[in-house]
Amino acid sequence: MKKNITLILFIILTLPTLTFADLISFKVGYFIPRAESDLWQDEFNQMSFSKTDFHATNLGFSYEYFFSNQLSVALTIDAYSKKKMGSYVDYVGLEFEEGDFAFPADYEGDFQITHVFDVSITPIQASLKLTPLGRRGRFIPFVGGGAGVYLWNVRLIGEIIDFSDVWYYYDPYLQEDIEVYPVIQADAREEGKVNIGFHAFGGIMFPIASRISIEAEFKYNFLKGKLTEGFEGFAPFDLGGYQVSLGLNYWF
Repeated sequence: MKKNITLILFIILTLPTLTFADLISFKVGYFIPRAESDLWQDEFNQMSFSKTDFHATNLGFSYEYFFSNQLSVALTIDAYSKKKMGSYVDYVGLEFEEGDFAFPADYEGDFQITHVFDVSITPIQASLKLTPLGRRGRFIPFVGGGAGVYLWNVRLIGEIIDFSDVWYYYDPYLQEDIEVYPVIQADAREEGKVNIGFHAFGGIMFPIASRISIEAEFKYNFLKGKLTEGFEGFAPFDLGGYQVSLGLNYWF
Protein backbone atom coordinates (compact mmCIF):
# COMPACT_ATOMS: atom_id res chain seq x y z
CA MET A 1 0.00 0.00 0.00
CA LYS A 2 2.81 2.42 0.88
CA LYS A 3 4.45 1.56 -2.44
CA ASN A 4 1.26 2.61 -4.24
CA ILE A 5 1.28 5.96 -2.43
CA THR A 6 4.92 6.48 -3.36
CA LEU A 7 4.17 5.67 -6.98
CA ILE A 8 1.29 8.16 -7.16
CA LEU A 9 3.43 10.90 -5.62
CA PHE A 10 6.22 10.07 -8.06
CA ILE A 11 3.80 10.48 -10.97
CA ILE A 12 2.70 13.86 -9.65
CA LEU A 13 6.29 15.07 -9.39
CA THR A 14 7.58 13.75 -12.73
CA LEU A 15 4.76 14.31 -15.22
CA PRO A 16 4.45 18.13 -15.36
CA THR A 17 6.23 18.26 -18.71
CA LEU A 18 3.50 16.08 -20.24
CA THR A 19 0.60 18.21 -19.10
CA PHE A 20 -1.62 20.38 -21.24
CA ALA A 21 -2.78 22.49 -18.29
CA ASP A 22 -2.36 22.82 -14.57
CA LEU A 23 -5.04 23.69 -12.06
CA ILE A 24 -5.02 24.98 -8.49
CA SER A 25 -8.13 24.99 -6.31
CA PHE A 26 -9.09 26.63 -3.06
CA LYS A 27 -11.98 24.92 -1.29
CA VAL A 28 -14.35 25.50 1.58
CA GLY A 29 -15.95 22.29 2.79
CA TYR A 30 -18.28 20.84 5.36
CA PHE A 31 -17.06 17.60 6.93
CA ILE A 32 -19.43 15.06 8.54
CA PRO A 33 -17.61 12.29 10.45
CA ARG A 34 -19.04 8.77 10.12
CA ALA A 35 -18.28 8.36 13.84
CA GLU A 36 -19.27 4.68 13.99
CA SER A 37 -16.54 3.26 16.25
CA ASP A 38 -17.11 2.60 19.96
CA LEU A 39 -15.23 5.62 21.35
CA TRP A 40 -17.38 7.97 19.27
CA GLN A 41 -20.55 6.13 20.29
CA ASP A 42 -19.66 6.10 24.00
CA GLU A 43 -19.22 9.87 23.90
CA PHE A 44 -22.51 10.45 22.09
CA ASN A 45 -24.44 8.05 24.35
CA GLN A 46 -23.08 9.36 27.65
CA MET A 47 -22.43 13.06 27.05
CA SER A 48 -24.58 16.10 26.31
CA PHE A 49 -23.12 16.62 22.82
CA SER A 50 -24.23 14.69 19.75
CA LYS A 51 -22.84 13.62 16.39
CA THR A 52 -24.01 16.83 14.72
CA ASP A 53 -21.88 18.84 17.16
CA PHE A 54 -18.82 17.38 15.42
CA HIS A 55 -19.80 18.49 11.94
CA ALA A 56 -17.47 21.29 10.91
CA THR A 57 -16.33 23.51 8.07
CA ASN A 58 -12.82 23.06 6.74
CA LEU A 59 -10.46 24.56 4.21
CA GLY A 60 -8.62 22.77 1.44
CA PHE A 61 -6.08 23.30 -1.31
CA SER A 62 -5.29 21.13 -4.33
CA TYR A 63 -2.78 21.24 -7.16
CA GLU A 64 -3.60 19.29 -10.29
CA TYR A 65 -1.67 18.11 -13.36
CA PHE A 66 -3.52 17.24 -16.55
CA PHE A 67 -1.67 14.77 -18.76
CA SER A 68 -4.58 14.25 -21.15
CA ASN A 69 -7.85 16.00 -21.89
CA GLN A 70 -9.72 13.61 -19.58
CA LEU A 71 -7.18 12.43 -17.02
CA SER A 72 -5.30 14.27 -14.29
CA VAL A 73 -3.48 13.67 -11.03
CA ALA A 74 -4.14 15.85 -7.98
CA LEU A 75 -2.49 16.43 -4.63
CA THR A 76 -4.94 17.76 -2.02
CA ILE A 77 -4.58 18.92 1.57
CA ASP A 78 -7.59 19.40 3.88
CA ALA A 79 -7.92 20.07 7.60
CA TYR A 80 -10.68 19.12 10.04
CA SER A 81 -10.73 19.98 13.74
CA LYS A 82 -13.54 20.01 16.29
CA LYS A 83 -13.52 20.33 20.07
CA LYS A 84 -16.58 20.14 22.32
CA MET A 85 -17.12 20.25 26.07
CA GLY A 86 -20.01 18.20 27.42
CA SER A 87 -21.44 16.78 30.63
CA TYR A 88 -22.70 13.31 31.47
CA VAL A 89 -26.46 13.20 30.87
CA ASP A 90 -27.33 10.34 33.26
CA TYR A 91 -25.08 11.23 36.20
CA VAL A 92 -24.20 14.09 38.51
CA GLY A 93 -21.23 14.49 40.82
CA LEU A 94 -21.34 14.46 44.63
CA GLU A 95 -18.40 15.30 46.88
CA PHE A 96 -17.37 13.07 49.82
CA GLU A 97 -14.32 12.74 52.01
CA GLU A 98 -13.40 9.61 50.06
CA GLY A 99 -13.52 11.55 46.81
CA ASP A 100 -15.98 12.55 44.10
CA PHE A 101 -18.61 10.08 42.93
CA ALA A 102 -21.11 9.85 40.10
CA PHE A 103 -24.74 9.43 41.21
CA PRO A 104 -27.83 8.93 39.03
CA ALA A 105 -29.06 12.20 37.54
CA ASP A 106 -32.24 12.29 39.65
CA TYR A 107 -30.05 13.19 42.68
CA GLU A 108 -29.26 16.81 43.41
CA GLY A 109 -25.60 16.93 42.54
CA ASP A 110 -22.80 19.14 43.78
CA PHE A 111 -21.36 19.56 40.26
CA GLN A 112 -21.73 18.51 36.64
CA ILE A 113 -19.26 15.90 35.43
CA THR A 114 -17.67 17.40 32.32
CA HIS A 115 -14.86 16.82 29.87
CA VAL A 116 -13.63 17.99 26.47
CA PHE A 117 -13.53 15.67 23.44
CA ASP A 118 -11.20 16.93 20.72
CA VAL A 119 -10.63 15.39 17.26
CA SER A 120 -8.49 16.65 14.38
CA ILE A 121 -7.75 15.04 11.00
CA THR A 122 -5.44 16.37 8.28
CA PRO A 123 -5.40 14.26 5.10
CA ILE A 124 -2.74 14.65 2.42
CA GLN A 125 -4.30 12.89 -0.55
CA ALA A 126 -3.13 11.80 -4.00
CA SER A 127 -5.91 11.21 -6.53
CA LEU A 128 -6.55 10.13 -10.07
CA LYS A 129 -9.29 12.31 -11.55
CA LEU A 130 -11.36 11.59 -14.66
CA THR A 131 -13.26 14.29 -16.59
CA PRO A 132 -15.19 12.13 -19.11
CA LEU A 133 -16.45 15.09 -21.20
CA GLY A 134 -13.05 16.75 -21.28
CA ARG A 135 -11.80 19.83 -19.54
CA ARG A 136 -13.32 22.34 -21.95
CA GLY A 137 -17.04 22.99 -21.98
CA ARG A 138 -19.87 24.81 -20.29
CA PHE A 139 -19.76 22.30 -17.48
CA ILE A 140 -17.10 19.75 -16.54
CA PRO A 141 -18.24 16.72 -14.52
CA PHE A 142 -15.53 14.67 -12.82
CA VAL A 143 -15.02 11.56 -10.69
CA GLY A 144 -11.98 10.16 -8.99
CA GLY A 145 -10.34 8.58 -6.03
CA GLY A 146 -7.08 7.59 -4.48
CA ALA A 147 -5.17 7.20 -1.26
CA GLY A 148 -3.55 9.47 1.25
CA VAL A 149 -1.59 9.97 4.42
CA TYR A 150 -3.89 11.03 7.29
CA LEU A 151 -2.44 12.87 10.28
CA TRP A 152 -4.78 12.77 13.28
CA ASN A 153 -5.17 13.44 16.98
CA VAL A 154 -7.78 12.51 19.60
CA ARG A 155 -7.90 14.02 23.09
CA LEU A 156 -10.20 13.61 26.09
CA ILE A 157 -9.47 16.05 28.90
CA GLY A 158 -11.45 16.56 32.09
CA GLU A 159 -13.60 14.43 34.37
CA ILE A 160 -14.66 10.89 33.52
CA ILE A 161 -16.63 8.23 35.37
CA ASP A 162 -14.75 5.04 36.19
CA PHE A 163 -17.48 2.48 35.50
CA SER A 164 -15.05 -0.37 36.23
CA ASP A 165 -14.95 0.53 39.97
CA VAL A 166 -18.39 0.03 41.54
CA TRP A 167 -19.16 1.50 44.98
CA TYR A 168 -22.41 1.31 46.93
CA TYR A 169 -24.24 4.12 48.70
CA TYR A 170 -27.06 3.39 51.11
CA ASP A 171 -30.00 5.66 50.37
CA PRO A 172 -32.10 6.05 53.53
CA TYR A 173 -35.10 7.28 51.54
CA LEU A 174 -35.10 4.29 49.18
CA GLN A 175 -33.77 2.04 51.96
CA GLU A 176 -31.48 0.28 49.57
CA ASP A 177 -27.98 0.39 48.19
CA ILE A 178 -27.41 2.13 44.87
CA GLU A 179 -24.41 1.78 42.62
CA VAL A 180 -22.15 4.83 42.33
CA TYR A 181 -18.84 5.30 40.57
CA PRO A 182 -15.67 7.31 41.22
CA VAL A 183 -15.11 10.48 39.22
CA ILE A 184 -11.50 10.83 38.15
CA GLN A 185 -9.45 13.36 36.19
CA ALA A 186 -8.41 12.24 32.74
CA ASP A 187 -5.92 13.51 30.18
CA ALA A 188 -6.08 10.84 27.46
CA ARG A 189 -4.30 11.68 24.21
CA GLU A 190 -3.48 10.06 20.90
CA GLU A 191 -1.24 12.64 19.22
CA GLY A 192 0.85 12.69 16.09
CA LYS A 193 -0.82 9.58 14.66
CA VAL A 194 -0.41 8.65 10.98
CA ASN A 195 -2.50 6.25 8.90
CA ILE A 196 -3.01 5.40 5.23
CA GLY A 197 -6.59 5.87 4.06
CA PHE A 198 -8.66 6.01 0.88
CA HIS A 199 -11.16 8.34 -0.71
CA ALA A 200 -13.56 8.67 -3.63
CA PHE A 201 -15.20 11.79 -5.00
CA GLY A 202 -17.37 13.26 -7.71
CA GLY A 203 -18.45 16.71 -8.73
CA ILE A 204 -18.82 19.30 -11.42
CA MET A 205 -16.95 22.45 -12.50
CA PHE A 206 -18.47 25.50 -14.17
CA PRO A 207 -16.16 27.90 -16.09
CA ILE A 208 -16.91 31.55 -15.32
CA ALA A 209 -13.93 33.12 -17.12
CA SER A 210 -11.15 32.04 -19.45
CA ARG A 211 -8.97 30.78 -16.60
CA ILE A 212 -11.39 30.58 -13.69
CA SER A 213 -14.06 28.07 -12.77
CA ILE A 214 -16.08 27.16 -9.71
CA GLU A 215 -16.79 23.64 -8.54
CA ALA A 216 -19.00 21.59 -6.26
CA GLU A 217 -17.67 18.28 -4.94
CA PHE A 218 -18.76 15.38 -2.77
CA LYS A 219 -15.99 13.27 -1.21
CA TYR A 220 -16.04 10.17 0.97
CA ASN A 221 -13.02 9.27 3.14
CA PHE A 222 -12.69 5.86 4.72
CA LEU A 223 -10.08 4.70 7.22
CA LYS A 224 -9.64 3.70 10.86
CA GLY A 225 -6.78 4.42 13.23
CA LYS A 226 -5.54 2.16 16.01
CA LEU A 227 -5.93 3.57 19.52
CA THR A 228 -3.04 2.72 21.82
CA GLU A 229 -1.63 5.19 24.33
CA GLY A 230 -4.61 6.89 25.94
CA PHE A 231 -7.55 4.72 24.91
CA GLU A 232 -6.54 1.11 25.42
CA GLY A 233 -9.35 -1.39 24.98
CA PHE A 234 -11.23 0.60 22.34
CA ALA A 235 -11.73 -0.58 18.77
CA PRO A 236 -9.91 1.23 15.93
CA PHE A 237 -11.09 4.84 15.76
CA ASP A 238 -13.33 5.73 12.82
CA LEU A 239 -11.66 8.61 10.95
CA GLY A 240 -13.83 8.39 7.85
CA GLY A 241 -16.55 10.76 6.80
CA TYR A 242 -18.37 12.69 4.14
CA GLN A 243 -17.38 16.08 2.80
CA VAL A 244 -19.26 18.54 0.62
CA SER A 245 -17.18 21.44 -0.70
CA LEU A 246 -17.28 24.47 -2.97
CA GLY A 247 -14.13 25.53 -4.73
CA LEU A 248 -12.56 28.22 -6.88
CA ASN A 249 -10.25 26.95 -9.62
CA TYR A 250 -7.52 28.76 -11.53
CA TRP A 251 -6.25 27.21 -14.77
CA PHE A 252 -2.68 27.84 -15.97
